[in-house]
Amino acid sequence: MVLLGTKGGPAIRPGSSMPTSNLLCLEGEQIVVDCGLGVSRGLVDQGMQLRDLSLIFITHLHSDHYLELGPLLHTAWTAGLKTRVDVYGPAGVDAYWQAFLASMRADIDLRIEDEGRPDLRDLVAIHVMDAGHVMVRNGVAVSALRTEHPPLVDTFALSFKTDGVHVVFSGDTAPLPALEDFARGADLLIHEAMLKSALPALTARVGNGSEKLMQHLLRSHTSAHDVAQTATRAGATRLALSHLIPSDDPSYGPQDWHDAVAGHYDGALIVGHDGLRIDL
Repeated sequence: MVLLGTKGGPAIRPGSSMPTSNLLCLEGEQIVVDCGLGVSRGLVDQGMQLRDLSLIFITHLHSDHYLELGPLLHTAWTAGLKTRVDVYGPAGVDAYWQAFLASMRADIDLRIEDEGRPDLRDLVAIHVMDAGHVMVRNGVAVSALRTEHPPLVDTFALSFKTDGVHVVFSGDTAPLPALEDFARGADLLIHEAMLKSALPALTARVGNGSEKLMQHLLRSHTSAHDVAQTATRAGATRLALSHLIPSDDPSYGPQDWHDAVAGHYDGALIVGHDGLRIDL
């Protein structure tokens, strides 16, 4: 498991981490979960050949989770992709892909004619997913749980199970009791996390928002101590904090996250950073 990008939110600044993307390797499958800005570079930095891309999941349609989906697929194609890629995501991801193809039509058509490449439009299969069973592939069973991330409705946590490993991604969500059963006994729960004390400085730093941004953060995300309680009630063996809010404020560091979790979770705690590898 590699946390490629661990920043909550779409903006990047000098010295900041990158928005959300992940690489999960199970049963020979290289599974990309979310495609925030920087996912292509993050995968290459982990030694993955982009032409081997075959399976992608998008948890929801906020830009920090799918902005680079189209560019990743196009870049993989220019890197030699010639086999099918299955993309699973919420309603609307299909419209995004068609719009991306339309925006790049001149380039795609030119490269097919001038360079002899296969048609990218024939290589990518988009699957609109809903809560419940999603798919089984090479011994990996995937299911989805609808989360609470208003104003969006089609937002999902994802569970990946094999005979020996259970990994759960919370996606973006407010505290959600149903996630406790969804992640029951997980070997690894990767959960978004927020430090409430850091939010005033964060919203001031954004600069072009309003009080609505603070309202969104408070109603749509989960504070670190609530994350810890969810992991405890789920019986998760390990908890990895990612989609960190904030992740780029020098006033806050790993100890602040440990302090926020202390007393609420006794398992192994991992504070995410870009490029962090976690053995399963």
